[in-house]
Amino acid sequence: MRALPGGRHLVDAGARTRGRRRGNHRRSRPAARGGAVDLPGRHAARLERGPRSRGDPVPLQDDDDLLRGPLGLCAGALRAHPVPLGVRGAGRPESFTYAHPRGRGRGWAVSTTEDTGAEVDDEVVEPDPDAVSITVNGRSVTARRGDLVIAAAERAGDYIPRFCYHPRMSSVGMCRQCLVEIDTGRGPMLQPSCMVTVSEGMVVDTESETTKRAQEGILELLLANHPLDCPVCDKGGECPLQDQAFSHGPGESRYVEEKRHYEKPIPISDLVYLDRERCILCDRCTRFADEVAGDALIHFIDRGNATQVNTFPDEPFSSYFSGNTVQICPVGALTAKPYRFKARPWDLEQVESTCTSCSVGCRISVHSSRDRLLRFQGVDDEAVNWGWLCDRGRFNFESVHADRRLAEPLIRSAEGLVPTDWSSALSITADLIRSAVDGGGPGSVAVLGGARGTNEDALAWSALADALGVESRDARLGDGLGLDLLDLPRATIADLASASTVVLMAPDLKEELPVLHLRLRDAALRSGTRVIEFTQSGSGLTRHAWRSIRHLPGTGASAVAEALADAEVAAQLASGPVVVVAGRQNLAESAEALSDRVGAVLAAAPEAGVLPVLRRGNTMGALAAGLHGPRDAADILREAAEGRIDLLILLGSDPLADFPDSRLARTALARVGRIVSLDGHLCASSEQADVVLPVAVMGEKSGTTTNLEGRVTPVSQKVTVHGTARPDWMIALDLASRLGVDLGVADLGDLTARVTADDRGVWSVPTGVEPAHFESVVGTNYDFRLVLSRRLYDAAVSTQCSPSLEGLAGGRGLSVHPSDLERIGVASGDDVKVIGPRGSVVLPPGCRTASAPTRPVRSDCSRPSPTASNSSSKRTSSPSAPIGWSSSWRRSSPSCRPS
Repeated sequence: MRALPGGRHLVDAGARTRGRRRGNHRRSRPAARGGAVDLPGRHAARLERGPRSRGDPVPLQDDDDLLRGPLGLCAGALRAHPVPLGVRGAGRPESFTYAHPRGRGRGWAVSTTEDTGAEVDDEVVEPDPDAVSITVNGRSVTARRGDLVIAAAERAGDYIPRFCYHPRMSSVGMCRQCLVEIDTGRGPMLQPSCMVTVSEGMVVDTESETTKRAQEGILELLLANHPLDCPVCDKGGECPLQDQAFSHGPGESRYVEEKRHYEKPIPISDLVYLDRERCILCDRCTRFADEVAGDALIHFIDRGNATQVNTFPDEPFSSYFSGNTVQICPVGALTAKPYRFKARPWDLEQVESTCTSCSVGCRISVHSSRDRLLRFQGVDDEAVNWGWLCDRGRFNFESVHADRRLAEPLIRSAEGLVPTDWSSALSITADLIRSAVDGGGPGSVAVLGGARGTNEDALAWSALADALGVESRDARLGDGLGLDLLDLPRATIADLASASTVVLMAPDLKEELPVLHLRLRDAALRSGTRVIEFTQSGSGLTRHAWRSIRHLPGTGASAVAEALADAEVAAQLASGPVVVVAGRQNLAESAEALSDRVGAVLAAAPEAGVLPVLRRGNTMGALAAGLHGPRDAADILREAAEGRIDLLILLGSDPLADFPDSRLARTALARVGRIVSLDGHLCASSEQADVVLPVAVMGEKSGTTTNLEGRVTPVSQKVTVHGTARPDWMIALDLASRLGVDLGVADLGDLTARVTADDRGVWSVPTGVEPAHFESVVGTNYDFRLVLSRRLYDAAVSTQCSPSLEGLAGGRGLSVHPSDLERIGVASGDDVKVIGPRGSVVLPPGCRTASAPTRPVRSDCSRPSPTASNSSSKRTSSPSAPIGWSSSWRRSSPSCRPS
């Protein structure tokens, strides 16, 4: 017997206990789910109320990973709240103001003042027109109009059991576990509290005998076909079904018939296993896939008692967000391959931290056991990620314990790179720096990278570069944004929902910043935000856009000018707040051209802010710390290729994999005098270094990081560093000591204090926007133009060194519409050779088909630029067609032909 479909949070730490049941109601609980828990804030307040009168207390813990609050449940959790740029951290005064990162005087302020005991005049509080008074278990409770009964009761401290309800998804009333008696004036009736909104005078009873019997009956039905294999289930110890069977269940079952049996488990993707016997058909996973992710790849199939969750044979669950379904599953039906049979929840140590896989800065719970990272879980941060994570951020922790991790310093000898001790490695590095500065001046030394470390790492190396007079430094690797664009008025992620319009001129957010993609998708579907998209090849948000303006590569300027001249678009931009999501759609495009287009939109919109699309986790923090100079990464590599750089220091960067022009990167590394690489793994660039210094990676060090909004959040150390690796900042201080320079800091605390000081990391906000200069950059006689972009699973070390993700990285590829493939004589599945003015490249394993016939050809690759010497700038008679580059430094036309 199953309820028909009609999502929200599961068991919370403040759950109320039920009356005595049949059976042994005093049976003991595992220590992981019982006993005293040190909980901050609202959790502590709930536990202070003590047990109810009906039976012994059985406190229940959060089921799916702290989706509702700070990670106070985690041992050793950081209590510090995220600190926005410009807000003092340690030692800040008692009164401070939080300047909204958007600037332009439209920010909000929060002030705190020390209580001096002086009398304060009572303020007149206007009554809330949306306030509703209801009665819950005999107590008067104030709720807001539109609140669901289950949420209003929980805020009042009365926990109602549930399985299908989740606060970030629609309510469906699927499990019926939340049945309570509700009286709206027509007498008490059992109703699902996740489907009923509060009304004035409503009376709710969550403790009546009728409610108790209904909830017991539902649990008995849910357990009728459940395999009860808790001893071998990964969810055991943190399972809401297990917890609620103890606290709200009947204690014993009357069901003696044969249970349903399925093959178990079955892999529905490379990362997720499905055990259908455990599934209680709560609809959480299917709702998430459909409503939140937009990847409706998991469904209910069959009917009646045979209903089950599954995927279709030709549609694997290949979603970038599949790990979230594992996290929100209230039973052990969905499990993650990397965590299966690794540990029990009571064996795990937890701490809250920040994901640094990209620049969104999702809050995460880091779980470890026996000094090994075992899983990441999403934490519900209202301002950032709402508890969601992409699969790259969730599973790339495996790279921390990869075989390619560097355990000790390496120096180059006649035999290649050989291990050495830290004293020798630091002395050699200091000598290389001193020799380069003395011989060629500070201009002969360059620093690349720093965006994958912490703010403290970047600040220490920036201070060292300042002390040595080194100006050639850049945290961006040729695929970032210009400083002029990052200086524009800033928006926040939360602004997406409150904005009237979002102008999207960025690469596919699903591939670049997946969680930002989810937030913008939600704003478009639920908040009524209108999206105006400028795109060269379409994106995951194209179907949700109010206007999707397609243009050829190199014609973005004219497309923006035409759109701004449209009366309907102009009226929409003037109708309210505007957020411009800006990033490099095409890696062959210049950052300056994008800045001009963004500036034109800001000039046309009275209220506008920018959200920069930055792929690397701490680009904003590294730039704010000073890892930028008069020459960017492209200039530095060109100087190195010309032999004008004597020493190149790589801070966690791999130009051979990261820089768009891989031929220039290879030439630069081959001709530079010396290379010092600081990295956690041995990558292609560090293999060419003269000195390789192993550094601690995320999970092994503490500090702060800055996301794309400018929000500073803490990262936490959870496991011991691998081998003898050290944090980047410590290496910078050691080198400064050997070089005889004073950086003015002594330890991590000094660096963090600088990061959170008012006068550090604050971007200047201009009072106006310079007029944009529209100039389309296109060639002639081109049948195709190439759009260079990256996929989510790229050549980054964190992906390649994570066994669960390594197989998902598809390498280079080409997307062409089938009609275009047929016209030029290329069969789908053929290897394709792209020939251009800068060389040629073969893209295996063949062509992927694009969704619409467009002249742009999209190349998804981690090292995108062609590198061989052949080129073709005219139409050819062979079955091929020219592909035109779209920027001023790629003017001739490559061709596309079968290999």
